[in-house]
Amino acid sequence: MILITGAAGFIGGNFVHHWFSRSGAEPVVVLDKLTYAGNPLTIAEHLQSGRCELVQGDICDRELVRKLLATHKPRALLHFAAESHVDRSIHGPGEFIQTNMVGTFSLLEEVRTYWTALAAAEKAAFRFLHVSTDEVYGSLSDSDPAFSETTAYAPNSPYSASKAGSDHLVRAYHHTYGLPTLTTNCSNNYGPYHFPEKLIPLIILNALDGKPLPVYGDGLNIRDWLYVRDHCEAICQVLAKGRCGEVYNVGGKNEVRNIDVVTTICRKLDELRPRSAGRYEDLITYVTDRPGHDRRYAIDPTKIEAEIGWSPAETFESGVAKTVQWYLSNPAWITSVRSGAYRDWISTNYQQRGAVA
Repeated sequence: MILITGAAGFIGGNFVHHWFSRSGAEPVVVLDKLTYAGNPLTIAEHLQSGRCELVQGDICDRELVRKLLATHKPRALLHFAAESHVDRSIHGPGEFIQTNMVGTFSLLEEVRTYWTALAAAEKAAFRFLHVSTDEVYGSLSDSDPAFSETTAYAPNSPYSASKAGSDHLVRAYHHTYGLPTLTTNCSNNYGPYHFPEKLIPLIILNALDGKPLPVYGDGLNIRDWLYVRDHCEAICQVLAKGRCGEVYNVGGKNEVRNIDVVTTICRKLDELRPRSAGRYEDLITYVTDRPGHDRRYAIDPTKIEAEIGWSPAETFESGVAKTVQWYLSNPAWITSVRSGAYRDWISTNYQQRGAVA
């Protein structure tokens, strides 16, 4: 079996769905703190099947991690658990340091002890796969080459700095102790089950509610967009084929300006659920930019394509079409995550910014 942290969240939850769509998939134990962005409904069908077990707990709880490793004896640990929203890290960086750095350290320490005691064959087969982000590399200008695995780290937000720290810990545990680690640094994910504070689901749901569609600054910040199920397949393949101690950058080959992301969603909604009056683009509102907003991210996936044989299946247009349709078709899940705490956060982050000319 495999142990997965953070799999009631967005990428981890999609990974569980993708894992069980593959033939011969082993059982899964999920360790998730179930914070505001964790939702058991995301993986409910697999919990009900009996092949997936959910344990509510903190990755910083070393006694719990130790117990799970001893009880279930996983052949791999996949580490998705993280605080991941840049704006939240600006308002409250402490939780990001605790979860992303201290939590990763706690996992590494307990896994190292567990792995050291395994029999030779099990020890050789074990993997610790750490899921990270392209934001650790900092920001690119329009003319800079895309991030590669050898790009120097230059994180610009408390979130990206905490993820950079966790990446360095994983690297150190491989080089110091020989722990068989794998790290993936992905570009911006989107798709089903995405918590609605992030850009794409926020735009979809605000549009459907007739609310303003907030765009930071001039809207020209560029991200490399990766459909989440493409990312999940990349992780499966890195787990199976990746070389221990290596880093693999996972990119969607879809560099799109934020304003173009928003207008693409608006056009798809105009097609699938037209407004009674006007177009969805009429709701676009430019708001004050966030502090330290990185201008451009882009991933060079040459290494994972050459070594692993993975490449993204979805274009941005096809992925957005699937994503919009999913949100239109799953109102119960949306209602379940739009709690009072979420509404308070939206007020703090967006309404206090105000519109700009």
